[in-house]
Amino acid sequence: MNQTTACPLDCYDACRIHIDENGKIKGDKTHPVTSGYLCPHLNHFAQQDRIQFPRLHGETVTMEKALETLIDALQKSKPDQLLYYRGSGNIGLMQRVSEHFFASIKAVGTSGSLCDGAGEAGVLLGRGKNEILSPQMIRESEVVVFWGRNPHTTHSHLLPFLEGKKIIVIDPFKTVIAQKADLHIQIKPHCDLHLALLLSRFAVIEGLLDSEFLQNHASEYNDFYELTQTVRIKATLDAIDVTLGQIGAVLELMQGKKTAILVGVGVQKYQNGADVLRAIDGFGAIMGLFGKSGCGVSYVGDSLYGIELPFKSITHRVSKPTVDFSKYNCVFIQGANPLSQMPNSSGVKHLFALAGFSVYFGLYENETSQAADLVIPAKTFLEKDDIRSSYGDYTLQEMRKVTEGTIGLSEYELTRALCDAFGIALESESFYLESLHSQIDYQEGVGYRQKRPDIPYEDGFENGEFEFLDEIDLSVDSSEGFYLITSKYSKGLNSQFKRAEGVYFHPEAGFDEGELVHLSSHAGAVDMIVKYDACLRRDCLMIYSGTVDGNVLTPALLSYEGESAVYQEYKIKVTKKND
Repeated sequence: MNQTTACPLDCYDACRIHIDENGKIKGDKTHPVTSGYLCPHLNHFAQQDRIQFPRLHGETVTMEKALETLIDALQKSKPDQLLYYRGSGNIGLMQRVSEHFFASIKAVGTSGSLCDGAGEAGVLLGRGKNEILSPQMIRESEVVVFWGRNPHTTHSHLLPFLEGKKIIVIDPFKTVIAQKADLHIQIKPHCDLHLALLLSRFAVIEGLLDSEFLQNHASEYNDFYELTQTVRIKATLDAIDVTLGQIGAVLELMQGKKTAILVGVGVQKYQNGADVLRAIDGFGAIMGLFGKSGCGVSYVGDSLYGIELPFKSITHRVSKPTVDFSKYNCVFIQGANPLSQMPNSSGVKHLFALAGFSVYFGLYENETSQAADLVIPAKTFLEKDDIRSSYGDYTLQEMRKVTEGTIGLSEYELTRALCDAFGIALESESFYLESLHSQIDYQEGVGYRQKRPDIPYEDGFENGEFEFLDEIDLSVDSSEGFYLITSKYSKGLNSQFKRAEGVYFHPEAGFDEGELVHLSSHAGAVDMIVKYDACLRRDCLMIYSGTVDGNVLTPALLSYEGESAVYQEYKIKVTKKND
C-alpha cells in the first residue's frame, strides 16, 4: 500500500499520514511540520465506532430509502424554510461541495463561529489581514509567549520548534508548558485586555518601544499610549492578580529579543473578544514585532485565505451561535454536533425538536444524531479524495483516498444524488479537485498556499497602517461565583472521540472530590461530579469542551464583533447538593 494522505480534523496540527503495508496509520517522517508524529486522535482513530447504517425515525433503512426521504423533505420545503448547517468536524475543502447544492436551491446557511470569530475580527480590525507565524517562522524566534494557548493539547507538532527558546506563558491554567516555562503569569480569566494595555504602557515608559517601526507603520501609537494611561495601575494589577514585577519580567525577557506571541482562542470567548486581540496586537506593534523574522503575534489563521472555492456559495445566512432551528421545515446538519456544542444547549435541544424534519450527516453518534429524524453515515477521510488547508501553517495537503469505503457516502456522492434529483448542474469530482490542486504551490514535494509571506507584514499592513484599539471597557466581573474555563480536552476534539466528564476545581476550592454539585448561570443549570486539578486557580472551574451538558451553562449571545459564541461570559455559581 505505502500511500500518504493528511488528517482533516479541526486542529492546528494537520498530521501528514503514511499508510503502511498493513493498512495502519503512521506519521509521514518527510513532512517539514509534522515530521512523522501523530496526535492522540489519529493514534486511536481506528478505535472509534462509526455510524454503520442510515436511520429513519430510529429504524435502520437502506441508503436508497434514506436518499429518497431526504429528497422528498427538501422538495416539500420552501427555500427560506430550509437550513444548511455545516460544522468543522472535517475541514477538507471538498466538504464544501454540498453547499453548492444548497446554494443552488437558495437555502439558508449560517455565518459566524463557535470558536474563534471574535479574535479573528479583532485581528482584521487592527492589521487588515490575518497572517500567522508558521512553525518554521517560530523556529527563528528567541522568545515565545503562549498567551492562552496550550500547545501540548492543541498543537503538539509545534513543540520541536521551541527548542532552546525562552518561554513565557500567560494563562489562568498551569498547562504543561507553563510548568516548564521561564515565566508563568497565572492571570485571572477575562483580564487579558488589561494586561496587554499595561504591558504596552510600561514598554513605552521603559523606552522599549520600536519608534522607527511605529513612525512608519503605526503612527497613531501616541493615541494608543494615552488610552493605556487611563488604566489605573495598582487597582488594575490587584483586580487581575498580576504584579508589577511580573510585567517587568515579561519586558525584560523580551527586550532586544526576537519574540513571537502565540494567542489561543480562550482569551476571546467573551463579548469584547475582538478588543482583547486588538490590545495584544497593539502590544506587539508597540514592541515592533511585525514584519521581522522570528517575530510577530499569531492567532488562529484563516485556512481559506487566498483559496478560490469552485462551488456555489449560500447568500442568505443566519448567525450560527444563535440560530433558531424551530423556524425551519427542514434542517440539514453536516459534520457538526450543535446540540452539544452550541451555547445554551438546553434551549437548542428544545428548538431542534420543533424543527419540521431534521437530518444528520456525519461519522459518529452524538446528541444531534440521536435527536435527528434521518441519519446518513459519511465516509472517513481515508475513503475519499480531498485537500486540506491549515490554520497553523501555510501548507495545503493532498488527501488521497487510500481505501475503498463500504459504509456511507462522501460529500460529493451525496451532492451528486441531490443535484441529479433537482436537475442542478454539478461538475465532476475530478474537476473540483483539479481546480483546488491548481492553487497549490509544490516545493520539494510539499504543498503550500500560493502567495504566502516569507515574513508576515514585511511589506506593511493591508490598510496602510496598523490601527490601534481606541476605546475600551475595563470593568472586571466582581460578582459571586467561579470563572468558567472551557479548554480543549487532550483526549478529544470538542465532542469527537473521548469526552471529558465532570467539573474540575482546585483542591482548595471548597468541594470534595467525587461529590455532586449544582452549577448555575444566567443561561441554565446542571449537576456535575467534582474532580480535582491543582493546576487551576482557586477562583476558576474547568468544564472541558465536549463535556456532556457543559453548554447548558453558556449563554446564547454573540460577540460585539465577529459573530462569535461567547462561552465564558458569565461566572458560575456552585452549591453542594446536600446543602
